[in-house]
Amino acid sequence: MKKTIRNNPKLSVYLLGLLVAIAATAIETFRLRYANYLVYSDSTIDFWNGVNPYTQEFVDAHGRYFLYTPVFSVLFAPIAVLPKWLGPFVWNLGNYTLFALSVFTLPKRYDAYKVKIFLFLLLILEESVFPFQFNIVVAYLFLFSFSLFERGRGYWAVLLIMISATTKVYGIVELLILFCYPKVFRRLGFAAVIGAVLLMLPALKTGFDGLVPCYANWWDMLSQHQSSATYVSLLYAWPLRYVLDHYRIVQLLTIGVVIMLFFLNRYRWKEFAFRATTLGVLMGWIILWGDSSETHTYLIALAGYMLWYWLKEHHTIFDKVLFWALLVFFGIVPTDVLVPATVHNFLNGTLFIDVYLYAIVWFQMLFEMMVKKDNLELRV
Repeated sequence: MKKTIRNNPKLSVYLLGLLVAIAATAIETFRLRYANYLVYSDSTIDFWNGVNPYTQEFVDAHGRYFLYTPVFSVLFAPIAVLPKWLGPFVWNLGNYTLFALSVFTLPKRYDAYKVKIFLFLLLILEESVFPFQFNIVVAYLFLFSFSLFERGRGYWAVLLIMISATTKVYGIVELLILFCYPKVFRRLGFAAVIGAVLLMLPALKTGFDGLVPCYANWWDMLSQHQSSATYVSLLYAWPLRYVLDHYRIVQLLTIGVVIMLFFLNRYRWKEFAFRATTLGVLMGWIILWGDSSETHTYLIALAGYMLWYWLKEHHTIFDKVLFWALLVFFGIVPTDVLVPATVHNFLNGTLFIDVYLYAIVWFQMLFEMMVKKDNLELRV
């Protein structure tokens, strides 16, 4: 067994992270500090008991908002019914394992880098495990979908995208890269059908008459949750914080630029590097330009950055400095056992160093959507 682990780097790093994930889950669960998990579980139980979880009373009782769609309450039900001591382990360890699998099953172009990718993301992954975050799910659904597209399994990829889109909305942007693959309109039609089926799942409890009011409750809570809190995105950093009241306009303008560049470069859709870079830009956009991003949600953005970074033919000194700086400011600085919370709050919460660092690489990726070329043909 020891020889097997030693000769299998993927298994070694997976087990290393798994031990930390188990310890983190145990500590937080048995000390009853698993508030996010209780939000998922209690909201799901409320939904199935006919109680509206999108209320101020729920927020007051749990100390946080429940912002996921009613579809989430249907899909989470098998975990919610587990004992309170077991459910958190199933959720955290299952998500940790699926994220690892999404990295290790990336297309063959990444075979030489998969362990490096996982190690780079491991600290921020564990930061997401500790508070039982959903962003792990979003990240691995992006990666799995991309790998399925590249293997010619487009319909399975679309299914995962729509699961993501109908639970946390984020994943909908990945539909853009559908245009890079064959049968685009057929698969867009499939996405519409799957999306409709998923959105109707809550009718299993509410009936069709109660479906619209259920979604109306969710939308009202989603539109009300913004507060004076400062989140980790460019919208809250100087100078954009001065236009924060118009953040939707900024979001629409930036995603509009991405979409424009994507279609202006449609002759490059058959290039693997272009597809991977586009995905990296999309995964970064939902976080860098998000209105409620937190440090741990950059797991999504940094996973997309890894897709781009390891395809670069040459890494300049500037590239390498940014690589290590991102690891420090997203992996090490937010870890309380390594860096005091006051230091983290000053560097990232006041100066926004982490946001600015990631913004640099995001704009690099955006620029390379225009100029970098790759002659590798699409595998179908």
